[in-house]
Amino acid sequence: MNRHDLTFSVPWNLFLLTAGSILCAVGVNGVIIHHHFLTGGLFGASLLLYYGTGSLSPGLWYALFNLPLFALGWVLVSRRFFLYSVYATVVLTLAVEFLPMDLGIHNQLYAAVAAGVITGAGGGMILRSLGSAGGLDIVAVILFQRYNIGVGKFYFVFNALLFSLSLATLEPDLFIASLILVFLSSKVVDSVLAMFSQRKVVLIISRHSGDIARDILEKLRIGATFLKGHGAWSGEDRDVLMTVINNIQLKRLEELVFGRDEHALFIVENTFNVLGTSFSRRKIY
Repeated sequence: MNRHDLTFSVPWNLFLLTAGSILCAVGVNGVIIHHHFLTGGLFGASLLLYYGTGSLSPGLWYALFNLPLFALGWVLVSRRFFLYSVYATVVLTLAVEFLPMDLGIHNQLYAAVAAGVITGAGGGMILRSLGSAGGLDIVAVILFQRYNIGVGKFYFVFNALLFSLSLATLEPDLFIASLILVFLSSKVVDSVLAMFSQRKVVLIISRHSGDIARDILEKLRIGATFLKGHGAWSGEDRDVLMTVINNIQLKRLEELVFGRDEHALFIVENTFNVLGTSFSRRKIY
């Protein structure tokens, strides 16, 4: 089984959903609840209700909120996405209910940082799968697929409303610590999603582009494409060589290019993900 087939396999997706959900539960039970922090999303709304009413638990509130959203996921996304999301939500709910713990972090700032990193890592693992942990993930996927509304914009609006409501109940220090938690969590999610996916797009302008292209194909064993360029100052037509490469091979490519032409122009652009051929397969829920 190659890397692309693994991404769509059931065992791999169940592993991501299980490990991610348990990590999120560790962050919630081990840190967040003990400090009365607030997270973003629908779980944040569940925590706010739990702190305000003292009834049920955050996990049970979260499960109840998800019931109508699962119906939307079944009808508007896909059966596979629905089943994976139900599985992750059940694991998360059970883990929050039956894995009580205290990581013993007493400093409020340290606790916010630890909770952000732990829940961000868990959330990133879940989002790397073909499912979700329920909640706003379901709504975000639907809005993006049907109306091209960015996931980040939707989360920003919801969390802005949630934290506005929490101003009446959270102390200023606790409010700021919760914002730090949510900010760090989102950054860690992005890092986990980019892991093994980030590539570099390299543009090479050289009089020896043909020789460089052969070196790329034979020595690095990666593909390359010629783009037609026209010098604005020189007025000359010239081939611009484009290739996509990972961080590990980038330095070797640089040495290869300047070994052929010390006057070459070597342009590197970051790209989050590359789909197709020998790269990642398109994610279909």
